[in-house]
Amino acid sequence: MVEKTYKHEVEVLKLEKPQKLTPEIKESLKSAGMVDEKGKMKIKGVSGKMLKRMKQEYVKCPILKTDVQFVQCFICPNFQSRVTGVVLCRGNKL
Repeated sequence: MVEKTYKHEVEVLKLEKPQKLTPEIKESLKSAGMVDEKGKMKIKGVSGKMLKRMKQEYVKCPILKTDVQFVQCFICPNFQSRVTGVVLCRGNKL
């Protein structure tokens, strides 16, 4: 029997327009090397088309107890993987 390594399965929801990223999130993206010098988001292994779609998605975070943009969820240390519209979250405290 395979043991689960995640605590939460969180559904990915869609928005009409992308949410704005907070300055704290932008700074963490810069420190992680996911934003270039011009301020444009570049994530290694993610196409521009997929990144645009990711900006229009959000999840109801079980840890922060609020709606967060998927990009924020993607860089979270609890993010394990995304499978067919569901995010697998480890559920550890931040």
